[in-house]
Amino acid sequence: MCQKMIQQFLKEAVMNRQSILGTFAVAVLFSVVFTSCKKEEHQYHTVIDKIEAESQNYQGTSISSDQYLSEINLIEITEGDHTFLIPERKSQIKSFECNECHSKPIEELKGEGHGQKAHWDLTLIHANKSTMNCATCHDGSNMDELKSLTGVKIDFNNSYNLCSQCHSKELDDWKGGAHGKRMESWAPPRASLTCVDCHNPHDPSFDSRWPSRFNTQTEEERK
Repeated sequence: MCQKMIQQFLKEAVMNRQSILGTFAVAVLFSVVFTSCKKEEHQYHTVIDKIEAESQNYQGTSISSDQYLSEINLIEITEGDHTFLIPERKSQIKSFECNECHSKPIEELKGEGHGQKAHWDLTLIHANKSTMNCATCHDGSNMDELKSLTGVKIDFNNSYNLCSQCHSKELDDWKGGAHGKRMESWAPPRASLTCVDCHNPHDPSFDSRWPSRFNTQTEEERK
């Protein structure tokens, strides 16, 4: 409707181009109708503009997820404009602290004839071998810490900062709540799983699998 009216006004403006007064009148009407249409159709320059405009009167919710999170060991982080809770990681690592075993460089430990231990047989399926190995993420001088590509120490609880070096888009989506999974409830306070809660850092891709509800009869008929 608005588009047709606008087209009609433009047509009139062309027809009345000899009349300054007529053109001015059409321009005023065009402005009024365009503004009215924008308001009625909720058209905004960006999605952010729309969210900000339509959430001005939002007063939050009285519902809380505290009761569901009380038994979970969580820590609070702030990333940019986002402050939320994530699971504490180090208490979930069975053999932490790593330095209890990693008292020497790995090659020395392997050569001492103590037999196979822990995760020496771990296979890294993450990136090209020429790009990534154990020392890309683990600090050989202190195995209780991770490290960035520039050698900055990263706590195991904040391992998402390690992932963000290559997966920056996914991290931005995660910080904003668009990537990953919320814990227990949508209601505040927000608690979100981190990268390593869903992805194995040594083999992060997910295996292909059938849907949880699978029609075996249909599969038989396809053979």
